[in-house]
Amino acid sequence: MITTLQKKTAQAIVNIFETGRPLGDYGSVTVLKGDTGHLTYGRSQTTLASGNLALLLHTYCDAKGMFSDSLRPYLPAFDRRDFSLDNNEKVKSLLRQAGDDPVMRKVQDDFFDRIYWETALKSAEYISVVKPLSITVVYDSRVHGSYYTIRELTNQEYGGAKDIGEKKWIKAYVSVRRNWLANHSNALLHKTVYRMDSFRDLINKNKWNLSLPLTVRNVVISKELFSDDYVPPALISAEANERVLFLTKPMMKGEDVKRLQRALGFPEGRIDGIFGKETDKAVRDFQRANGLKIDGRAGPATWAELGY
Repeated sequence: MITTLQKKTAQAIVNIFETGRPLGDYGSVTVLKGDTGHLTYGRSQTTLASGNLALLLHTYCDAKGMFSDSLRPYLPAFDRRDFSLDNNEKVKSLLRQAGDDPVMRKVQDDFFDRIYWETALKSAEYISVVKPLSITVVYDSRVHGSYYTIRELTNQEYGGAKDIGEKKWIKAYVSVRRNWLANHSNALLHKTVYRMDSFRDLINKNKWNLSLPLTVRNVVISKELFSDDYVPPALISAEANERVLFLTKPMMKGEDVKRLQRALGFPEGRIDGIFGKETDKAVRDFQRANGLKIDGRAGPATWAELGY
């Protein structure tokens, strides 16, 4: 069982990857030319293109944060993944300011735990890996994107973790993911191989239990970092196509909808790749049966429960 300190350390590692700060930057707004994730925001840099940023902002507005009334009119644009938001300076300013709102900070902590951390724990359990560093590798991929794709590539080339052993599988996964990032058609992803290089370094130093202190990208992570008295000193999405699926007008269509319908147990004759009312009902029924938030949105938490 991973401890609270190990969880904080794992999240600090990914926060460093995402914002350069071990405790994260809740108001960080990033738009990089050519990044298929488009506008990204928050402690764990969730993206406009995936639909997860819309989920985060809906949660914040429901919580009646300081900037809820100002951001609420933009929710439909976030829902439809309107990429003109990349250049909307008013929206970006509101997001930066909201990062200082204690309500936003709590919403982000709860949201990223539910969407990414709990999803990573389920994914790690699914492939039978338990070491804190292994879980961190999975967590990083859940935040960065394309975990399922790399998992399957690793299994195809090396076999599963149950077959070859946890440490060997994680080493293989890191190698496969590094090669995938380094040769991706999106050249911006080439710059993110540092994430895998950092994991290789931790593996080589035998940091499987995330024993502190440890150094990631020249940032020292120590127990003092997580003290209540600590005062801190002052990216790119790997898969924009990992979108949140839900009922919209016009309805969402595509191979990802077909994959969702198959995972939900639709018979082949009813798998049409169109997210309509039947699929919406199936998602809600699945969420209800598995103790998930019942919102009809197939995001990371729902996909993880489905085994992806």
